[in-house]
Amino acid sequence: MGKRNIVSQSELLSSYDFVIVGGGTAGLVLASRLSEDANTTVLVLEAGDTGDAVAGSINIPGNAYYQSLWNSPYNWNFSTLGQPNAGNRVLPWPRGKVLGGSSAINGLYSVRPSQIELDAWPSLSAPGDDSAKSKWGWQAMLAAMKKSETFVPPSSDVQQAANIEYDSSSHGSSGPLYNSFPGYMVPLVGSWIPTLGALGVPETQDAYNGQTWGSFISTSTINPTNWTRSYARSAYIDSLPPRGNIQILPNSMVTRILFGNNTGSGSGVGSGDLTASAVEYASSPTSARYTVGVSKEVILAGGAIGSPTILMYSGIGPKNVLQTAGVQVELDLPGVGQHLQDHISTQLIYNTSAETASTIYSKTPDSSHVYSPTFLSFVNSATAYINLTTLLGESAPSFQSDVANSASNSPALLGAGQDTTVISGYEAIYNVSQQLLNSPLGHVEVLLSLTGGGPTVAIQVALQRPFSQGSLYITTNNPFDYPTIDPKYLSHTAGTLTTVIASGNITDRILLRAGAKFARRIAQAQPLAGALITELSPGTDVNTDDTWDNWVAQSVGTEFHPSSTCAMLPLAQGGVVDSDLHVYGLANVRVVDSSVFPMQFAAHEQAANLIRSHYNNPVLPSNSNNSNPTTSGAPQPQSSTSTSKSGASRLHFPALTSFMIAIGLVLFRVL
Repeated sequence: MGKRNIVSQSELLSSYDFVIVGGGTAGLVLASRLSEDANTTVLVLEAGDTGDAVAGSINIPGNAYYQSLWNSPYNWNFSTLGQPNAGNRVLPWPRGKVLGGSSAINGLYSVRPSQIELDAWPSLSAPGDDSAKSKWGWQAMLAAMKKSETFVPPSSDVQQAANIEYDSSSHGSSGPLYNSFPGYMVPLVGSWIPTLGALGVPETQDAYNGQTWGSFISTSTINPTNWTRSYARSAYIDSLPPRGNIQILPNSMVTRILFGNNTGSGSGVGSGDLTASAVEYASSPTSARYTVGVSKEVILAGGAIGSPTILMYSGIGPKNVLQTAGVQVELDLPGVGQHLQDHISTQLIYNTSAETASTIYSKTPDSSHVYSPTFLSFVNSATAYINLTTLLGESAPSFQSDVANSASNSPALLGAGQDTTVISGYEAIYNVSQQLLNSPLGHVEVLLSLTGGGPTVAIQVALQRPFSQGSLYITTNNPFDYPTIDPKYLSHTAGTLTTVIASGNITDRILLRAGAKFARRIAQAQPLAGALITELSPGTDVNTDDTWDNWVAQSVGTEFHPSSTCAMLPLAQGGVVDSDLHVYGLANVRVVDSSVFPMQFAAHEQAANLIRSHYNNPVLPSNSNNSNPTTSGAPQPQSSTSTSKSGASRLHFPALTSFMIAIGLVLFRVL
């Protein structure tokens, strides 16, 4: 067996207890957890390579910006249909195609979801089922998030330079994934908290205790013992001692799940009748296809694009889609590929008189860019979540009223011919989302980017809960053909908005427009304004609602958070999985990635708990094979609570690593 349990085709067994489809964040976490039971065999099939050939680009945090793997074979390079409300543009949807998935190539930015959001999840996924909250509510998720991480506080110099506040009691101390801060801080970051404060956005005293709003400096998934990226592979696979019961086969794309003879007894682990007997895979469209047997479960961890696509090529999905594509229908499951949601973002760019990370990086005369590991650990981390009242002022109540009053008309925006259960699910998600408008939650996120090209600063704006929903679907019977992705960006309309904010009635555009206007206010407020010179984009000619709207349409793109295409909703609402992650109608197939979020969420540690408990095997402690990560020169934890303080690239590539690693929503971005 190769190092770190990576094997070749010739080393495989004929069958495994669990076959995990996808070696990204979700898949590697689950493989590590399930293989803690020495009597359980686990195979991970990963479509991408190991990443060993580009280890420098992966392991060095700053290289996510300076030596990005965006234009490489380590990116799936998906793209959308042309988006009518976004300038008819075909937009890129990058995802990591490498062992570790997007967690290997993202920007390491790490933020948890709020308690309000997580407690809303069970009400959608299993309404009326009190036990769902014990699996997916805030308390359950917080325990999983803390279990997954080792938190290391910032050095005193970094803390003072960036005005960082934290509370160690909200974090874990012995998990496999590091959450820490860079070893170096660009001085301009110190202007973020007081600038937001001048605009009435308070600093969050502890952004990791369920109240994720206001401004703060986020943690990053950095291992401070050597200033390297901490991600799914390094945390959950490379740290393991050799285990003979787990094998990982890279360069092996799953083409379909095969179903054996089914008696209709429904006696499997799920509630369905179809039983998966094997998984088919291949290294390329022209190479031989292989099969491997499964004795317990197939677990899909292919992400919001991969998992529904694999189901559809396996004959599981909307009957009309499968028949049109020429795929034999095994099970008509209308919700597969539906309820697609994505955060969308844009950015304002300014030139600056201050040093940024990119100007420091470009100073080396011979362009060798030889820098210390501490400098190369710098990643963007200054953020803020802006609530509706701050965004819209006196117009906020009118906006809320228009959105609420449009609930009954909104399903028509999904398009003609939609399945009635999918429409019902859309209505359920919509109702929860519009109720959350009346909460302290941030509906727009703003982020400070200091890693773009040249002496520039970007203030990025990202919509957090879009009302527009789309879908993805296959159009051929060739599993190597990419699915058609149609997120329907900026498509939701809400009544006839008559307030001063509304020259148009595209709900998501109104929120993005307000966020962009607020970003300009940030750039004009002190102390940050003292370091900014000229607005390069969009420029001061953009100053009316119409010009803002035109600019948003031409500049908006993904924030890299697709979700909900195998949504955890009731079957009667177009759901694909139940609250135990079983695919409806299938006896032994689960989905464990961001596609199960009913409203932009994910699950992996929790998936391990559910699966292990089903087979009556307790989950071992997360650090059972992991040495104490705060040794070997790492900055040592300080006191439990610390409040001491002192005073652009468009690439904004997050993944759901730590929430997927910790079952909380942890978003990582290349800003």
